[in-house]
Amino acid sequence: QVHLVESGGESVQSGGSLRLSCAASGDIYDGACMGWFRQVSGKEREEVGTITNDGITRYADSVKGRFTISQDNAKHTLYLQMNSLKPEDTAMYYCAIGRACGHYLNYWGQGTQVTVSS
Repeated sequence: QVHLVESGGESVQSGGSLRLSCAASGDIYDGACMGWFRQVSGKEREEVGTITNDGITRYADSVKGRFTISQDNAKHTLYLQMNSLKPEDTAMYYCAIGRACGHYLNYWGQGTQVTVSS
C-alpha cells in the first residue's frame, strides 16, 4: 500500500506560479513511475506529466515549457512547478504512483485545487 498526500494548491492570478507537492509513504519502493494529473468537474481526467525512477519526464503538450516535474527520492516527495499559469490550468490536481507509467499508476492522492483567475 502507498499513501499519497498532495499540497500547495491555491488561487493565483494568471501568469503566476505555484509549486505542488506530493508526499509518498508506505511501500514506495514499488513505485517506478509517478505522475501528475488534473481534472475539471464534468470532464475527463488529463495527464499533466510523469517521471520515472531514473528521472525521465514526459509532459502533456498543454503544459510543455511551463510545468516541470521533479522528485526528491530522499524525501519521497514529488513536485510540480507550474509557471505562467493560465485560467485553463484551473483544476483539481492529483498525484499518482505505480510500477510503471500509464495504466499501471494505481495509487492516487486526494487532490489539491488550483484556481487561476484572469
